[in-house]
Amino acid sequence: MLPAAKAVPKELLPVLDRPTIQYVVEEAARGGINDVLLITSREKRAIEDHFDRNLELESRLKSSGRDSLLESIKELAQKVQIHSVRQVEPRGLGDAVACAEHHVGSEAFICMLGDTLFTGHPTPARQLSDAYAQLGTSIIGLEEVSLDKVGRYGIVGGEMIGGGVMRIDQLIEKPARDKAPSRLAIAARYVLTPGIFDCLRQTPPGKGGEVQLTDALKLQLTREPIHGVVLRAERHDIGNPLDWLKTNLLLASRDPSLWPALEPMLRKLLG
Repeated sequence: MLPAAKAVPKELLPVLDRPTIQYVVEEAARGGINDVLLITSREKRAIEDHFDRNLELESRLKSSGRDSLLESIKELAQKVQIHSVRQVEPRGLGDAVACAEHHVGSEAFICMLGDTLFTGHPTPARQLSDAYAQLGTSIIGLEEVSLDKVGRYGIVGGEMIGGGVMRIDQLIEKPARDKAPSRLAIAARYVLTPGIFDCLRQTPPGKGGEVQLTDALKLQLTREPIHGVVLRAERHDIGNPLDWLKTNLLLASRDPSLWPALEPMLRKLLG
Protein backbone atom coordinates (compact mmCIF):
# COMPACT_ATOMS: atom_id res chain seq x y z
CA MET A 1 0.00 0.00 0.00
CA LEU A 2 2.93 2.36 -0.49
CA PRO A 3 3.17 5.28 -0.73
CA ALA A 4 -0.15 5.62 1.16
CA ALA A 5 1.17 3.49 4.03
CA LYS A 6 4.39 5.51 4.39
CA ALA A 7 2.83 7.93 6.87
CA VAL A 8 -0.40 6.11 7.71
CA PRO A 9 -0.26 2.45 8.82
CA LYS A 10 -2.26 0.29 6.41
CA GLU A 11 -4.35 -0.92 9.35
CA LEU A 12 -5.64 2.65 9.66
CA LEU A 13 -6.62 3.06 6.02
CA PRO A 14 -10.37 3.72 6.01
CA VAL A 15 -13.06 1.34 4.87
CA LEU A 16 -16.04 3.67 4.57
CA ASP A 17 -16.10 5.69 7.81
CA ARG A 18 -13.62 3.84 10.03
CA PRO A 19 -10.12 2.37 9.88
CA THR A 20 -9.70 -1.33 9.17
CA ILE A 21 -8.28 -2.06 12.62
CA GLN A 22 -11.48 -0.77 14.22
CA TYR A 23 -13.50 -3.38 12.30
CA VAL A 24 -11.13 -6.03 13.68
CA VAL A 25 -11.55 -4.90 17.29
CA GLU A 26 -15.32 -4.62 16.80
CA GLU A 27 -15.31 -8.23 15.59
CA ALA A 28 -13.47 -9.24 18.76
CA ALA A 29 -16.03 -7.41 20.91
CA ARG A 30 -18.93 -9.09 19.11
CA GLY A 31 -17.20 -12.42 19.75
CA GLY A 32 -17.38 -11.86 23.50
CA ILE A 33 -13.82 -10.63 23.98
CA ASN A 34 -13.35 -7.77 26.43
CA ASP A 35 -9.54 -7.55 26.59
CA VAL A 36 -7.53 -6.61 23.49
CA LEU A 37 -3.77 -6.34 23.07
CA LEU A 38 -2.49 -4.45 20.03
CA ILE A 39 0.96 -5.48 18.78
CA THR A 40 2.32 -2.35 17.12
CA SER A 41 5.67 -0.78 16.30
CA ARG A 42 7.32 2.60 16.65
CA GLU A 43 6.11 3.56 13.18
CA LYS A 44 2.50 2.63 14.03
CA ARG A 45 1.87 4.69 17.14
CA ALA A 46 -1.17 6.18 15.40
CA ILE A 47 -2.97 2.84 15.86
CA GLU A 48 -2.70 3.20 19.63
CA ASP A 49 -3.75 6.85 19.38
CA HIS A 50 -6.89 5.91 17.45
CA PHE A 51 -8.24 3.94 20.42
CA ASP A 52 -7.22 6.57 22.95
CA ARG A 53 -9.48 9.48 23.86
CA ASN A 54 -8.89 12.86 22.23
CA LEU A 55 -10.54 15.28 24.63
CA GLU A 56 -9.92 18.34 22.44
CA LEU A 57 -11.56 16.72 19.42
CA GLU A 58 -14.47 15.48 21.52
CA SER A 59 -15.00 18.99 22.89
CA ARG A 60 -14.96 20.59 19.44
CA LEU A 61 -17.40 18.07 18.03
CA LYS A 62 -19.72 18.41 20.99
CA SER A 63 -19.77 22.20 20.76
CA SER A 64 -20.73 21.97 17.09
CA GLY A 65 -23.36 19.29 17.62
CA ARG A 66 -21.37 16.62 15.77
CA ASP A 67 -20.31 14.41 18.66
CA SER A 68 -22.16 11.47 17.06
CA LEU A 69 -19.24 11.17 14.60
CA LEU A 70 -17.20 9.47 17.33
CA GLU A 71 -20.04 7.31 18.61
CA SER A 72 -18.73 4.03 17.18
CA ILE A 73 -15.32 4.33 18.82
CA LYS A 74 -16.82 5.48 22.13
CA GLU A 75 -19.18 2.51 22.18
CA LEU A 76 -16.28 0.18 21.45
CA ALA A 77 -14.25 1.62 24.31
CA GLN A 78 -17.06 0.69 26.68
CA LYS A 79 -16.97 -2.95 25.56
CA VAL A 80 -13.25 -3.72 25.51
CA GLN A 81 -10.17 -2.72 27.44
CA ILE A 82 -7.38 -2.02 24.99
CA HIS A 83 -3.68 -2.41 25.73
CA SER A 84 -0.67 -2.24 23.46
CA VAL A 85 2.90 -3.49 23.27
CA ARG A 86 5.52 -2.73 20.67
CA GLN A 87 7.35 -5.21 18.50
CA VAL A 88 10.89 -3.83 18.68
CA GLU A 89 11.95 -5.06 15.23
CA PRO A 90 9.85 -6.16 12.23
CA ARG A 91 10.71 -9.85 12.64
CA GLY A 92 7.53 -11.42 11.31
CA LEU A 93 4.12 -12.54 12.51
CA GLY A 94 5.54 -15.22 14.79
CA ASP A 95 7.69 -12.68 16.61
CA ALA A 96 4.68 -10.36 16.93
CA VAL A 97 2.64 -13.14 18.53
CA ALA A 98 5.53 -13.84 20.92
CA CYS A 99 5.21 -10.24 22.17
CA ALA A 100 1.84 -11.19 23.69
CA GLU A 101 3.19 -13.87 26.04
CA HIS A 102 3.46 -11.71 29.15
CA HIS A 103 -0.04 -10.33 28.63
CA VAL A 104 -1.94 -13.58 27.99
CA GLY A 105 0.06 -15.79 30.32
CA SER A 106 -1.29 -19.34 30.52
CA GLU A 107 -4.57 -18.65 28.72
CA ALA A 108 -5.60 -19.45 25.17
CA PHE A 109 -6.16 -16.35 23.06
CA ILE A 110 -7.48 -15.24 19.69
CA CYS A 111 -4.94 -13.87 17.21
CA MET A 112 -6.45 -11.53 14.59
CA LEU A 113 -4.47 -9.94 11.77
CA GLY A 114 -5.11 -6.22 11.53
CA ASP A 115 -5.24 -5.86 7.75
CA THR A 116 -8.14 -8.25 7.15
CA LEU A 117 -11.80 -7.80 7.98
CA PHE A 118 -14.79 -10.11 7.67
CA THR A 119 -18.49 -9.61 7.03
CA GLY A 120 -21.30 -12.03 7.79
CA HIS A 121 -22.30 -14.21 10.69
CA PRO A 122 -21.06 -15.77 12.79
CA THR A 123 -17.95 -13.63 13.02
CA PRO A 124 -14.65 -15.55 12.98
CA ALA A 125 -13.98 -14.50 16.59
CA ARG A 126 -17.29 -16.03 17.70
CA GLN A 127 -16.97 -19.13 15.51
CA LEU A 128 -13.41 -19.86 16.69
CA SER A 129 -14.29 -19.19 20.34
CA ASP A 130 -17.18 -21.65 20.13
CA ALA A 131 -14.94 -24.24 18.46
CA TYR A 132 -12.29 -23.83 21.16
CA ALA A 133 -14.93 -24.36 23.86
CA GLN A 134 -15.66 -27.76 22.26
CA LEU A 135 -12.19 -28.87 21.20
CA GLY A 136 -9.75 -27.17 23.60
CA THR A 137 -6.92 -27.02 21.05
CA SER A 138 -5.26 -24.40 18.89
CA ILE A 139 -7.65 -23.67 16.03
CA ILE A 140 -6.90 -22.10 12.65
CA GLY A 141 -9.52 -20.17 10.71
CA LEU A 142 -9.73 -21.52 7.16
CA GLU A 143 -11.02 -20.30 3.82
CA GLU A 144 -11.44 -22.38 0.67
CA VAL A 145 -9.55 -20.82 -2.25
CA SER A 146 -9.31 -21.71 -5.92
CA LEU A 147 -6.51 -24.03 -7.01
CA ASP A 148 -4.71 -21.24 -8.86
CA LYS A 149 -4.40 -19.29 -5.59
CA VAL A 150 -3.05 -21.95 -3.23
CA GLY A 151 0.49 -20.72 -3.87
CA ARG A 152 -0.35 -17.42 -2.17
CA TYR A 153 -1.31 -18.87 1.22
CA GLY A 154 -0.46 -21.27 3.97
CA ILE A 155 -2.46 -24.42 3.15
CA VAL A 156 -3.57 -27.11 5.60
CA GLY A 157 -4.21 -30.81 5.16
CA GLY A 158 -5.94 -33.34 7.35
CA GLU A 159 -9.22 -35.12 8.02
CA MET A 160 -12.59 -33.40 8.02
CA ILE A 161 -14.45 -34.55 11.13
CA GLY A 162 -17.76 -32.81 10.47
CA GLY A 163 -19.33 -29.37 10.66
CA GLY A 164 -16.54 -27.70 8.71
CA VAL A 165 -13.93 -28.83 11.25
CA MET A 166 -10.63 -30.42 10.22
CA ARG A 167 -8.16 -32.34 12.34
CA ILE A 168 -4.98 -30.91 10.85
CA ASP A 169 -1.94 -33.04 10.09
CA GLN A 170 -0.14 -30.81 7.56
CA LEU A 171 0.76 -27.12 7.28
CA ILE A 172 2.47 -26.03 4.07
CA GLU A 173 3.40 -22.43 3.32
CA LYS A 174 2.62 -21.35 -0.28
CA PRO A 175 2.74 -24.80 -1.89
CA ALA A 176 2.84 -25.49 -5.62
CA ARG A 177 -0.52 -26.59 -7.01
CA ASP A 178 0.50 -30.23 -7.25
CA LYS A 179 1.88 -30.21 -3.69
CA ALA A 180 -1.12 -28.62 -1.97
CA PRO A 181 -2.85 -31.07 0.43
CA SER A 182 -6.16 -29.19 0.06
CA ARG A 183 -7.59 -25.86 -1.04
CA LEU A 184 -8.14 -24.71 2.55
CA ALA A 185 -6.04 -21.64 3.27
CA ILE A 186 -5.12 -20.06 6.60
CA ALA A 187 -7.39 -17.05 6.90
CA ALA A 188 -5.96 -14.42 9.26
CA ARG A 189 -7.72 -15.68 12.42
CA TYR A 190 -6.49 -18.17 15.02
CA VAL A 191 -7.12 -19.44 18.51
CA LEU A 192 -3.71 -20.23 20.01
CA THR A 193 -3.00 -22.17 23.18
CA PRO A 194 -0.11 -20.99 25.39
CA GLY A 195 2.06 -23.85 24.14
CA ILE A 196 2.66 -21.75 21.02
CA PHE A 197 5.09 -19.53 22.91
CA ASP A 198 7.65 -22.27 23.58
CA CYS A 199 7.29 -23.34 19.94
CA LEU A 200 7.99 -19.77 18.84
CA ARG A 201 11.12 -19.64 20.99
CA GLN A 202 12.37 -22.78 19.25
CA THR A 203 11.49 -21.59 15.74
CA PRO A 204 14.51 -20.12 13.92
CA PRO A 205 14.06 -17.07 11.70
CA GLY A 206 13.43 -17.83 8.06
CA LYS A 207 13.56 -15.71 4.93
CA GLY A 208 14.29 -12.05 5.68
CA GLY A 209 15.05 -12.83 9.32
CA GLU A 210 11.35 -13.27 10.10
CA VAL A 211 9.89 -15.80 12.53
CA GLN A 212 6.90 -17.41 10.82
CA LEU A 213 3.86 -18.37 12.87
CA THR A 214 3.18 -21.25 10.46
CA ASP A 215 6.58 -22.75 11.28
CA ALA A 216 5.82 -22.59 15.01
CA LEU A 217 2.43 -24.19 14.41
CA LYS A 218 4.15 -27.06 12.57
CA LEU A 219 6.24 -27.66 15.70
CA GLN A 220 3.18 -27.38 17.94
CA LEU A 221 1.43 -29.97 15.74
CA THR A 222 4.09 -32.53 16.79
CA ARG A 223 3.22 -31.88 20.44
CA GLU A 224 -0.55 -31.43 20.56
CA PRO A 225 -3.58 -31.57 18.27
CA ILE A 226 -4.51 -28.60 16.10
CA HIS A 227 -7.86 -28.16 14.38
CA GLY A 228 -9.06 -25.95 11.56
CA VAL A 229 -12.50 -24.42 11.13
CA VAL A 230 -13.87 -23.29 7.78
CA LEU A 231 -15.05 -19.74 8.44
CA ARG A 232 -18.60 -18.89 7.41
CA ALA A 233 -17.99 -15.14 7.25
CA GLU A 234 -16.63 -13.49 4.09
CA ARG A 235 -13.00 -12.36 4.12
CA HIS A 236 -11.85 -8.95 2.82
CA ASP A 237 -8.18 -7.93 2.55
CA ILE A 238 -6.93 -4.34 2.37
CA GLY A 239 -3.26 -5.15 1.75
CA ASN A 240 -3.15 -3.77 -1.80
CA PRO A 241 -4.99 -0.94 -3.61
CA LEU A 242 -7.29 -3.20 -5.65
CA ASP A 243 -8.49 -5.28 -2.68
CA TRP A 244 -8.87 -2.15 -0.56
CA LEU A 245 -11.02 -0.50 -3.22
CA LYS A 246 -13.09 -3.67 -3.71
CA THR A 247 -13.73 -3.86 0.04
CA ASN A 248 -14.89 -0.25 0.17
CA LEU A 249 -17.25 -0.72 -2.77
CA LEU A 250 -18.66 -3.97 -1.41
CA LEU A 251 -19.42 -2.50 2.01
CA ALA A 252 -20.83 0.64 0.40
CA SER A 253 -23.19 -1.52 -1.68
CA ARG A 254 -24.62 -2.89 1.58
CA ASP A 255 -25.14 0.55 3.13
CA PRO A 256 -28.54 2.03 2.24
CA SER A 257 -27.35 5.53 3.15
CA LEU A 258 -24.43 5.42 0.67
CA TRP A 259 -25.33 3.17 -2.22
CA PRO A 260 -28.14 5.24 -3.77
CA ALA A 261 -25.69 8.12 -4.18
CA LEU A 262 -22.81 5.94 -5.37
CA GLU A 263 -24.54 3.55 -7.76
CA PRO A 264 -25.41 6.13 -10.48
CA MET A 265 -21.77 7.19 -10.71
CA LEU A 266 -20.61 3.59 -11.06
CA ARG A 267 -23.22 2.86 -13.71
CA LYS A 268 -22.05 5.94 -15.61
CA LEU A 269 -18.45 4.76 -15.47
CA LEU A 270 -19.46 1.29 -16.65
CA GLY A 271 -21.54 2.79 -19.45
